Amino acid sequence: MTKNKIIIYTDGAARGNPGPGGYGVVMKYGAHRKELAQGYQLTTNNRMELLAVIVALEQLKYNGSQVTVYSDSRYVCEAVNQKWLFDWERKGFKKKKNPDLWKRFLESYRKHRVKFVWIKGHSNIPENERCDQLAVEASQEANLPSDKGYQQDENTLFN
Repeated sequence: MTKNKIIIYTDGAARGNPGPGGYGVVMKYGAHRKELAQGYQLTTNNRMELLAVIVALEQLKYNGSQVTVYSDSRYVCEAVNQKWLFDWERKGFKKKKNPDLWKRFLESYRKHRVKFVWIKGHSNIPENERCDQLAVEASQEANLPSDKGYQQDENTLFN
């Protein structure tokens, strides 16, 4: 096994979009497995899809880790794989949604060697199904915290 090779599955959910939402993460490293989830009062599906990846990358202890992220979010996978994100960054994220999360993402992304693989959602991939379950359950918790990044922008066109 290659040193520090990590596999991450992520998913996000929002009921109402915007509405209560959450993310789910399954991280695998050899025989080790870790699950993460968190819900928020008011957010969007895309924010939760992106936040799932961010939180997973922020969990990594060693810089330079080789990471493969499996996500059913075209929003996240294509932004990176098609290199749109780097154009958005160069232009200061003008007229782009979720700049707070994209900036946070880039901080963690640049510390590692990350490959994104888009997978079809709800296609019986056990780890993706588990992420979906974690995200939905997290969105249904009582007393959810606010997604401050979403709420500070909710009155603009670019939240």
